[in-house]
Amino acid sequence: MHHTETRACAPTGIAPARRGSVRLAVMLLALIGAPGLSLAGPPPGTEMLQSATRAALPEAVALLRESLAIPNDPRFPEHVEANVAWSEAQFAARGFSTRRLETGGPPLLLAERNDGVSTNAVLVYLQLDGQPVDPEFWQPPTPYEAVLKEARDGQWQVVPWRDFEADWHPERRVFARSAADAKGPVVMFLAALDAMADDGLVLPYRLKVIMDFEEELGSPHLPAAVLAHREALAADALAIFDGPMHESNRPTLVYGARGIATITLTVFGPRVPQHSGHYGNYVPNPAVRLARLIAGMKDDSGRVTLPGFYDGVVVDEATRELLARTPDDEPALRRRIGIAEPDEIGASYQESLQYPSLNVRGLGAAWIGGESRTIIPATATAEIDIRLVRESDPLRLIGLVEAHVADQGYHLVPGHEPTEEERALHPRLASLEYEISYGAFRTDYGEPASRWLESALTRAFASPPIQIRTMGGSIPISPFVNELGVPAIVVPTVNLDNNQHSPNENLRLGNFADGIRTALAVLTEPFPASPSPSTRR
Repeated sequence: MHHTETRACAPTGIAPARRGSVRLAVMLLALIGAPGLSLAGPPPGTEMLQSATRAALPEAVALLRESLAIPNDPRFPEHVEANVAWSEAQFAARGFSTRRLETGGPPLLLAERNDGVSTNAVLVYLQLDGQPVDPEFWQPPTPYEAVLKEARDGQWQVVPWRDFEADWHPERRVFARSAADAKGPVVMFLAALDAMADDGLVLPYRLKVIMDFEEELGSPHLPAAVLAHREALAADALAIFDGPMHESNRPTLVYGARGIATITLTVFGPRVPQHSGHYGNYVPNPAVRLARLIAGMKDDSGRVTLPGFYDGVVVDEATRELLARTPDDEPALRRRIGIAEPDEIGASYQESLQYPSLNVRGLGAAWIGGESRTIIPATATAEIDIRLVRESDPLRLIGLVEAHVADQGYHLVPGHEPTEEERALHPRLASLEYEISYGAFRTDYGEPASRWLESALTRAFASPPIQIRTMGGSIPISPFVNELGVPAIVVPTVNLDNNQHSPNENLRLGNFADGIRTALAVLTEPFPASPSPSTRR
């Protein structure tokens, strides 16, 4: 695999130190009145956060390797149970009470700790499951054995783990399934708790941590579980430690995410594939008909042409000014992706994410390549995803697709092959099945949760974080926002080029260190708002 260079957020080049030396430094600074070390004093400053992170790194890396060795494919109950049990032990060892919240599927794990400083409650969302693995496409030894590598001459070369402490380097990477998505962030969070304990710091709010073990399946049981356990999950803010940072690799906050709905659209042709020589020009080809259906959904600029698809979405000048604060390098982005120009949905990359999207994620009809045959296929299928924004009604957008198909003269058969009667009566036949995974969410700038996290990251890195209004991807957080009224913000920590969901997933060590510092800053930042009665539980 070729190395992709990333820009590091400064300062990350920190070498591990012995914890005893940090404890001694803490005691000496406390004696001379350094801020941030008294239980009642202000939170620790930038240098102290960096020092505490440095001390935490050796044990944090060992914990990361331990966690990555536990397989975590959510399709296997034994994987789920092993990770739930590991999480229970980790949080219990750090003074949390834990309980499993039943969902009808894999449980959620709720860990709580209250150091008695404030009645404010903060909920943190962490994910521990991972995508399936195909060991054939991973470089050895296995996807569940963490390997340390560094780039040499454009290739990744293995570095012995024994060299880690002696020769720390932020550009080295840990390769393993879920290193970035999302066991890395979980271990960053645990390491920050350890650093707090070492330095005698207490939580400035009541902390609740909810752990999800089926996020990679779309968290299908989460919405009902949130409703069933709404009292236990009530909070003043929700921080989501997940996802990659801005392409600059600078500290980042994300205030929203698009939701997702999926459609499977199938056009039916002959009962079985037919010889194209015998029946070409006579039997309609479902692949051609499907192509025309799809082409009719968008214009040449990439805009969806279904009437009303963008209704309700307003990007005014004030919003554009907010979006312009995100320092995207769009020419570099297009070069990295390999396109000459983007679709014309918005005036910028960030503006394009404020609108719902309609994407063909897969097409299938007959055979291709060396298996191609001279036939008219029996069916042609398109897999479509619709990314939702906060203003979107998913059922309405799905209805627009359905109406478009019907307007082209298709009779829709619900979820089955056409009957002989339907084949005889209707010249155009199709089926459309859909699933709504979860909705979008977005927290407005300036909310107490926004001020809280912006202050924490500014303290950690001595400069304000990049703030992104909406990210393009989807995470199953909307039930917390929509059902519980909890403002949610994503705190991404991993490198963008991490091979997420793919073979040879990796986590840059500089991001791992900065992620510990980020979590430590958040865990020591007092929440600014007075809690509402509904959240003081």
